[in-house]
Amino acid sequence: MTSVEGRLAELARRYELSTRAVGALRALLAELAADERAPSGVRQIDQAVDVHVADSLEALAVPGVRTAAAIADVGAGAGFPGLAIAAALPQARVFLVESAARKVAFMARAADLAGLSNASPVLGRVEGWAAGKDACDVVLARAVGPLAVLAEYAAPLLRLGGTLVAWKGAPDQAEEAAGELAAGELGLASRGVLRVEPFPGVRHRTLYLYEKVRATPDRFPRRPGVARKRPLGSDRRSR
Repeated sequence: MTSVEGRLAELARRYELSTRAVGALRALLAELAADERAPSGVRQIDQAVDVHVADSLEALAVPGVRTAAAIADVGAGAGFPGLAIAAALPQARVFLVESAARKVAFMARAADLAGLSNASPVLGRVEGWAAGKDACDVVLARAVGPLAVLAEYAAPLLRLGGTLVAWKGAPDQAEEAAGELAAGELGLASRGVLRVEPFPGVRHRTLYLYEKVRATPDRFPRRPGVARKRPLGSDRRSR
């Protein structure tokens, strides 16, 4: 546990986290380890502090994230990056959008145990989350889908000037090109790719950034599931 505490202290220094934030992160890690049904393949604290917490906190280096008032984590799963960002940014409201009830129940319990009153799990498909339309300053997406799909999930939720932060591995030219085409149709513009190293030994970790520069056409979002089945920017005709 000493190494974990040292790692949390490193992260606190790097990101200027409060003592309360570190305590919340510690509680999240403890709940992840304690719940045998937690929806993650990485539950051991000494691994999760890097794979989940450190990786999530990389978003804090993206312009606009620290000052965001409303943040959505789409396809939130076990709650990372959203819960870690909620711990780091207590002034922000963080919505954890997830379609699996079991995962939402875990996130709600973890948020409560960590004292994260600013974290709000949302049960449902992101395409059907009407309350989020044009309401978010930042959308986070980690291990959810291809860039073209993520752009379509995020664009309707973002306010003008808002940012999509998408976690990816090694750059893929075909995926990047499809993402660019989809972004243009959705009112987003690429703002580059950040190479990040959340913990020692990690390879090919990148954050893809998009800004909402104009209104998303009214035909979006499409019906639930369509973005993944017929992604924009592919050679299939979109509807």
